[in-house]
Amino acid sequence: MQPRQRAIGLIAGYGMFPLEVVDQLKNEGYQVHVVAAREETSQEIEAVADSVCWLHVGQIGAMIKALKARGVDEVIMAGKVRKLHLFRNFRPDLVAIKSLLRLPDRRDDSIMLEITRLLAEAGIRLLPQVDVVPGMVASKGHLFGPKPDKQILRDIRFGVPQGRGIAALDIGQTVVVQQGAVLAVEAIEGTDEAIRRGGELGNGKAVVIKVAKPAQDLRFDVPAIGPDTLWNMQQAGCRAIAVQAGCTLLIERQRLAEQARDLRITVFGFDNSEY
Repeated sequence: MQPRQRAIGLIAGYGMFPLEVVDQLKNEGYQVHVVAAREETSQEIEAVADSVCWLHVGQIGAMIKALKARGVDEVIMAGKVRKLHLFRNFRPDLVAIKSLLRLPDRRDDSIMLEITRLLAEAGIRLLPQVDVVPGMVASKGHLFGPKPDKQILRDIRFGVPQGRGIAALDIGQTVVVQQGAVLAVEAIEGTDEAIRRGGELGNGKAVVIKVAKPAQDLRFDVPAIGPDTLWNMQQAGCRAIAVQAGCTLLIERQRLAEQARDLRITVFGFDNSEY
């Protein structure tokens, strides 16, 4: 008789990252039960997960109920759920309404820590993302694409403290810089829009900096880039991106490397302690 597979939950948002996590967990012998956001998650998740429960953003009570029904006591978050859904067609259930009333503000960390607390109350532990997919974590130094020239390295050295400044205020995690000037700062609109705005102000030499928060909780909202990031950079006129080593996820790593080469975009991992 085959031993029963251990069940694990996945709270899935936007992009390919949730699909990669499901594949990895399945290869490790887990049954993967997904709670997917109707507004964000790819329908492809249906083909790889053991079960999928589709919910609207804000249905926190229903999410916990679905995980408990599958015997899940550990869960991972993978993929962004854009904060703009708090302001567009938001459909909170009673649990979410009560939680929002308790919050002092609607910063990302405040929201995510409240969800983590609710999961823990239900006996469900939220796992760090980087522990689940260590092979996707950025390392230090030149990663993909052309090697950085002196101007790119100068812009990285300038931009990292600027990025840390907005991250410390929980505004965003991305800045776009060029020759010692900040061209764009990420806020609620997200990384891609910040890249577009910054690239439009540059002259094809803008550099994107993506940082972690000063006390980044590795269970959620870990910085990530993927092939779409590089495509948006190329369209906007940005030539390099620097990401924080040790806590940035590289989505679709092989395709990311190929795209960096083809688009001639530098991808660099910086050690936060050196900036």
